[in-house]
Amino acid sequence: MIEGIIVQTLVKGSVYALLALGFSLIFGVARVLQLAHTAFYMLAAYGIYTFGDLMGLDPVWSILLSIGITTGLGLLTYKLFIDRVREHHVTVMLITLALAMVFQELMLIFFTGQYRSAPAIVTGYWEILGVKVVFQNLLVFAGAAVVLLIIWLLLSKTRLGIAIRATAQDTEIANLMGINVSNILFTVMGIAAGLAAVAGVLVAPTLVLEPHMLWPPFVMVMAIITLGGLGSIKGSVIGAFILACVEVLVVFLVPTGAFLKGAVALLVMVIVLIFRPEGLFGIVFEEERL
Repeated sequence: MIEGIIVQTLVKGSVYALLALGFSLIFGVARVLQLAHTAFYMLAAYGIYTFGDLMGLDPVWSILLSIGITTGLGLLTYKLFIDRVREHHVTVMLITLALAMVFQELMLIFFTGQYRSAPAIVTGYWEILGVKVVFQNLLVFAGAAVVLLIIWLLLSKTRLGIAIRATAQDTEIANLMGINVSNILFTVMGIAAGLAAVAGVLVAPTLVLEPHMLWPPFVMVMAIITLGGLGSIKGSVIGAFILACVEVLVVFLVPTGAFLKGAVALLVMVIVLIFRPEGLFGIVFEEERL
């Protein structure tokens, strides 16, 4: 049982970490709540189903096309709907929430409400200590770990990362120092959409695809970034694995856990926030935003 709990926690936590990291980047740099974020996760999942199952393309091409097109849609969404009103935070929230619902309805139109399944990228399994570990789950964890490492290196070791952190720290000062803030925000939106797309592509073969699949991870991402501290990169990743572990424990240990996992995870978030309203890493974020 313990081995199964560990495997499921790593898989769920990896997906949540990718989604929460993208959301935190947007908030940390642009100071907006992009409520259509998990819609790109859904679009990428449907993308790999379309390219891999319906069109019969090679898995590598399916992955690249799904991530590329979804990231492009994220950039287009930012340029058309968010950029011109990003100073009006409530307006951005309403627009992006409406966009999420539009994407959902489009999936209903094109794919109906019928459940779909994406083809596995890799097949087979290893048996470790009596637990069957499916290669697809290993791919989810390994892929997420590689992407998280790349984002960390990008933010901490590159000129672009320095510019992103400077913009997150103080937009006006960054602009005075010669940083093109508009380009930085555009880039961050692309990175965030790309992270959501990677999460969707990796996890799609393990899920049942349907047009409402964006909402459960949306609720969890909201809980994770609140728990970790709004805009905190470290808090988002750690919070993702904490709530993923809570979800998995409830499913494994409680008879009706499959129905209660989300509620219990949110309850843990509420309890933490009662004693630490700024989240686990809220103070760190105030001092050093990224």
